[in-house]
Amino acid sequence: MTTPPQLRATAWALALTALHCAPVVSTFGPLRNRAMPRLAGRGRADHVALTFDDGPDPRSTPHFLRLLDDQGVRATFFLLGSEARRSPGLVREIAAAGHEIGVHGWLHRPLLLRGPRATHDDFARARDTLAAITSSRPTLFRPPYGVMSTAAHVAAHRLGLTPVLWTCWGRDWTARATPESVHRTVVSDLHGGGTVLLHDSDCTSAPGAWRSTLGALPRILDTCRQRGYAVGPLRDHGWPGSVGLRPAAGDASGR
Repeated sequence: MTTPPQLRATAWALALTALHCAPVVSTFGPLRNRAMPRLAGRGRADHVALTFDDGPDPRSTPHFLRLLDDQGVRATFFLLGSEARRSPGLVREIAAAGHEIGVHGWLHRPLLLRGPRATHDDFARARDTLAAITSSRPTLFRPPYGVMSTAAHVAAHRLGLTPVLWTCWGRDWTARATPESVHRTVVSDLHGGGTVLLHDSDCTSAPGAWRSTLGALPRILDTCRQRGYAVGPLRDHGWPGSVGLRPAAGDASGR
């Protein structure tokens, strides 16, 4: 027979689990876009923020950098710390080209499976690695899979990171994605003030999926221009979290 202390312990465990998982509601795009404009990355009506996740990847990211340079467009790259450590020169190349760098975590693993300490350490390790490579500390954060947890919100706040998700994406990570499907999916939800999620790496996508993204990108940029939208990084988006980069010295977290 279950004793009252055991019942209380179970109730506490369930309550803590619910609290930890509560922010997962922000994963539902329509709800996030309407009720959480800051988290969704809603900016000024004449601008679209272009963002890429999962890099840097020496096999694919340079192709995106060349295309963006040819188009005269800058973007925000949410980088994985583990991949940045493998390709520090590429990280510096992204920064030198004028693109904004954000944190995508150290490893691309679901945050719901991590406790507060592991979450904080993951973010801090990625942030500090990127800061050491570029001499500028990132201030933006995007969770793997776009799934936040309470521990992630707390850790991001402590580390001076502002979480930002997106308003539309290209579903460009699947083996069935094509340049046509990526373009069609993005523009179906594309509005002024929106934030676009794409991937410049296939480290968590189908092998070679980035090629469909690369093929779709000129069409996406053309559509933005046809609709009268400027395209750029989140720092130019007129969004409440548009704080860009700051010097790496003087860590407010004390770590």
